[in-house]
Amino acid sequence: MERKFTVKLSTLVDEFNLEKVYTPPDYEQVLVTTASTNRPGMQLIGFFNHFSNERLQIMGTVECMYLKTLPANERRKCFEMLIKRGIPALIICNNMMIYPECLEMAQKYEVTLLKTSLETSIFEAELITSLNVHLAPRITRHGVMVEVYGEGILLLGESGIGKSETAVELVKRGHRLIADDAVEIRKISYNTLIGSAPEIIRHYIELRGIGVVDVRRLFGMGSVKTEERLDLIINIEPWQEGMMYDRLGLEDNYTSVLGIKVPSLTVPVKPGRNTAIIIEVAAMNNREKKMGYNVAREFTQRINSQFDQKIGID
Repeated sequence: MERKFTVKLSTLVDEFNLEKVYTPPDYEQVLVTTASTNRPGMQLIGFFNHFSNERLQIMGTVECMYLKTLPANERRKCFEMLIKRGIPALIICNNMMIYPECLEMAQKYEVTLLKTSLETSIFEAELITSLNVHLAPRITRHGVMVEVYGEGILLLGESGIGKSETAVELVKRGHRLIADDAVEIRKISYNTLIGSAPEIIRHYIELRGIGVVDVRRLFGMGSVKTEERLDLIINIEPWQEGMMYDRLGLEDNYTSVLGIKVPSLTVPVKPGRNTAIIIEVAAMNNREKKMGYNVAREFTQRINSQFDQKIGID
C-alpha cells in the first residue's frame, strides 16, 4: 500500500507568511493531505457535488465581490455551507475584506481562517508547488548523491566499493555533496525526481578508517547542497576480468525510480582507475545527450562513413 504523506498547516502558514485571522484550539495538529486546492465559486451558490473537503479553500477577488452583492444573512449561509464541511482552512487572497459572517462561521466550526496580500493565481500556483514537494511520494536508497557540473548523480554499489571516497574526491574538485549513505528521493512531478539527505545526516559523510566528517565545515558552504534533481544513476561495481563492458556508449540504459525512467550507467572500478574523473565525464556527456548531441552515435556514423568510402575506392 502506497504511503500517504502529510504536512502541518502551520508549516505552510509560516512558509508563506500568512496572516492568522482565526486559529482553532487544535491549529497545530491540523494536517494537509492533498496537493490539490479549491476555489469555492460553485460552492458559494450551493453546488457541492464532487466537493473534496480535504482541500485548502482559496477565495480571491471574484468570490469576495460576489459575496458583497448578497445581504448579510445570505453570506452567512454561504460561509456556513462551506466551512461546516470540515475543511482544513479558508484562505482569503488580495487582502480582501474578511466578512464578519466568515469569521463567525470559522469560530463556530473551529476552522482556521487565513489571509494574504498575494494575488490569488500567484498564491495558488506557489502553494500547489510547495504542496507537491511536501506531499511527494518518496523512497530511500542506500547510496551517495552528488552534484557534478549541474547534474544530480546517484552513486550506487555494494558497501565498501568506494562511493563515499569518490564523493570526497569530487568535492575536492569543486563539486557538491547532496547525501551520503541514505538518499531520499521524492517525485515532485510526473517527470521530476529530487534527491536529498535526511536532516539528521545532512552534510555528513562516513569514510572507513577515519569516521564521520562534516563536509560543510571541512570544505566550506560551497561544497554541499540541500537537494538536487536526479539526472543520472551510476552503478559502481568491481572490475571483472572477461566481462563485456559497453565501450561505445550506444546503448541507452534506464532505471525506473517511482515510475520515472532515469538514465543509468555501470562503471567498473579497479586500482588505477580514477572514478571521480570518470563521473565528471559521465556528467558532461549526460548533459550533451539532453541537449541532443550523442557523441557515440556521431563516432559510429563517422566510422561507417569511412568504411563505406573505403569500400567505394576498392
